[in-house]
Amino acid sequence: MARKTRTDKRVLVVDDEVDLAELLELTLLKMGLSVDTANSVAEARHCLDRQRYDFCLTDMRMTDGDGLEVIQYIQSKKLDLPVAVITAYGSTQNAVAALKAGAFDYLAKPVSLEQLRTLIKSALSLDDETDEATTSGQPPRMLLGESPAMKQVLELIDKLARSQAPVYVSGESGSGKERAARLIHAQSARVEKPFVAVNCGAIPENLMESEFFGYRKGAFTGADADRDGFFQAAHGGTLFLDEVADLPLPMQVKLLRAIQERKVRKVGATQEEAVDVRIISATHQNLARCVESGRFRQDLYYRLNVIELHMPPLREMGADVELIARNLLVRLAQQSGQTVPTFAPEALTALRHYAFPGNVRELENMLERALALCDGALIVADDLQINPAAESTREGGALDVTDSLQDYLDRVERAAILDALEKTSGNRTQAAKVLGVTFRSFRYRMERLGI
Repeated sequence: MARKTRTDKRVLVVDDEVDLAELLELTLLKMGLSVDTANSVAEARHCLDRQRYDFCLTDMRMTDGDGLEVIQYIQSKKLDLPVAVITAYGSTQNAVAALKAGAFDYLAKPVSLEQLRTLIKSALSLDDETDEATTSGQPPRMLLGESPAMKQVLELIDKLARSQAPVYVSGESGSGKERAARLIHAQSARVEKPFVAVNCGAIPENLMESEFFGYRKGAFTGADADRDGFFQAAHGGTLFLDEVADLPLPMQVKLLRAIQERKVRKVGATQEEAVDVRIISATHQNLARCVESGRFRQDLYYRLNVIELHMPPLREMGADVELIARNLLVRLAQQSGQTVPTFAPEALTALRHYAFPGNVRELENMLERALALCDGALIVADDLQINPAAESTREGGALDVTDSLQDYLDRVERAAILDALEKTSGNRTQAAKVLGVTFRSFRYRMERLGI
């Protein structure tokens, strides 16, 4: 099935789950793309034979084959076509296999439409915030802001992109650490090679070594074929280690050796293999304090923290809050097919005075909610649903709390967790990602608060 839109960009969606294929199609149509759908590998081949595409999105598992066959067919036809693969949640093996086969990127089920839109914009250079950069041939600018704090970040990123030294990105949850890492990669000589992002807190400890370094057939029960790990998938490119402070100490030793020797040994293998990756790491925790407490190795800390890039919290970015809010609102309205409303003066005042503990991620959630609640033309302060007790002026005003600080913090934390669970239909893993914490930390917080 094909539908026409105003754009000349065309996407092929390959998925035998008709409902999911339709959801993906509608999402892409709202982005102004032309879309064809195929419900099998055979049908995908037929589409590729008769039509030129700018992007292909394929499921990994289908009734008559898998997504790797689609990638291989595209390569055999020598088509200049980026491909993204949809894998089952937690199926890192399939994701790595897809990247090694030549996939541009992958998405895990349940598919996050926001991640899909970001991926498509990156692949097709459709980022609304960076049209000028895209048309000039420069890498897209993934970070907005004109404040001194953000200008300093962007200047440092320009310098880091010319280097191959490991970079440690620090900052609060939601402050844009992964965006900064992607921008360093996009402006570097490695831009044509993979950028592989790994959430270190989301991998079970007993699987870490095989996930990072791969394994040989027969290395353990279920190892029915050789598999590459994250290091091999990122060969020639950048490996981004998010929430690196969550790595257990035994894995820290193995990671340190891999970085020092530039070699990895697959589980079950006798020989090491050379890998060429640039390491960028990040965490919202204070890594130096983790070293002091014995939770993080000092030698690994010095290997990772050759150059530190600190992402400023939103509350320290002054007028950038309004700039970022307006850009986010335009994007969210376009994605939902709505007209772009304007901010009432009192709404802008409320945004300027709010402390944003969740930073840009929280701002985006707030605006998405406001877009649904507003009258369509104007966003007023009530649409933002900012708790007056949580407002804090940038001039140093204190929180107006009547109970103890711990009770207040528990109440705010409970509300944030319940909101994240509601947004993800009760999926705790996805809710943890929304809040920017590890699953283990999320589960502990739920238990502590009796949720």
